[in-house]
Amino acid sequence: MYFSAIIANLRFQDVLDIIFLTVVAYYLYTWFKGTKAFKALVGLLGLGIVYTVARFWGLFLTTWVFQVFWQVLVILLIILFQSEIRQVLERVNPLRALGVRKITSLEEWIPDFTRAVFTLADQRIGALVIIERGDLVGEHITEGQELEGAPNSELLMSIFHKESPLHDGAMLIRGGRVAMVSCYLPLSSSEGVPKKWGTRHRAALGLSERCDACVVVVSEERGKVSLARGGIMERIDNSQKLSEFLLEMVVPLGAPKKSWVEKIQFLMSNRWRVKLTSLALVSILWLLLAGQQNFQVNLEVPVELKNCPKNIEVVKPVDPVVTLTVRGLRKDASTLGPEDVNVSVDLSNAHVGSRLFRITRDQILLDNDGLSVVDIDPPQLAFEFKKKQ
Repeated sequence: MYFSAIIANLRFQDVLDIIFLTVVAYYLYTWFKGTKAFKALVGLLGLGIVYTVARFWGLFLTTWVFQVFWQVLVILLIILFQSEIRQVLERVNPLRALGVRKITSLEEWIPDFTRAVFTLADQRIGALVIIERGDLVGEHITEGQELEGAPNSELLMSIFHKESPLHDGAMLIRGGRVAMVSCYLPLSSSEGVPKKWGTRHRAALGLSERCDACVVVVSEERGKVSLARGGIMERIDNSQKLSEFLLEMVVPLGAPKKSWVEKIQFLMSNRWRVKLTSLALVSILWLLLAGQQNFQVNLEVPVELKNCPKNIEVVKPVDPVVTLTVRGLRKDASTLGPEDVNVSVDLSNAHVGSRLFRITRDQILLDNDGLSVVDIDPPQLAFEFKKKQ
């Protein structure tokens, strides 16, 4: 099987290719897990495997149908999953790293804020509050009115009171200060969301799926407080517990940096099963497709000397060798060896003394017609001849 030959000829570019696609597959899984788009990705993976097997086995009609199908499918995917595609592009946008973060006076605003949240819950006043962390949330929210103030009980009561014109929507807290009110958030696309959850809970979950912000939700019907973070909704029973959660999530932004060893250990141990599965799937897919890749191999091949006159013998080189660069599909080129190539030189015109003989492509025979010689080094050989004694 040519798989062993492909692995034996593994290049640095191939390893980099596999690692890069493994990272992409891992993040696609973590971002889309539990969403409708995730099921579509699994379906596409299944179709991709069928297409690969059909092409590998030479099923012409099946391969042709899939090639036409892929062209239409790309357009359908862009239309059906434009929000998910936009979400991925926003997450990998390098400009997000240019935002400046400044977190101040954490101990002053968090306890007062959490007490205000449970005051709202006791009075059955619904509320939705975004606490911005490392990621900019402005790219995910719409509308909103700018407002500057401390997130204390008086401000929260005045904003989320039913008679307030700004009570509909979410409040944004940035750097320990209220930055905006009446913001609208994207709803969660996750399946299996409890039916009892209203728009506030779905909006909080939707934003937490798209960035690292945490969102506090106060239920108007039940008077309960919940916290959404990382696409997970948690029930909070008291203000002390909410304060601990917020301090844990916000304060680490200024925590001491980890050493490189600790970072690597965390990278290897965190969700290692998912990462290992992604690596295995990408490696298998790469092996299945690598055989169709254009590939070059360099071979040192001995030159066979033919038709040397009987009264003349070769002084040098006695055992001539040329280096050939052969190109073709990787499944063919990677299994090629010197024994599969024949290079011959016709010495019928040899005479005593020195003479040059060119090495041309028509003097080279390859076992596989799908391979071609792209370079010969040296392109000519210098021989010295003498009369036999």
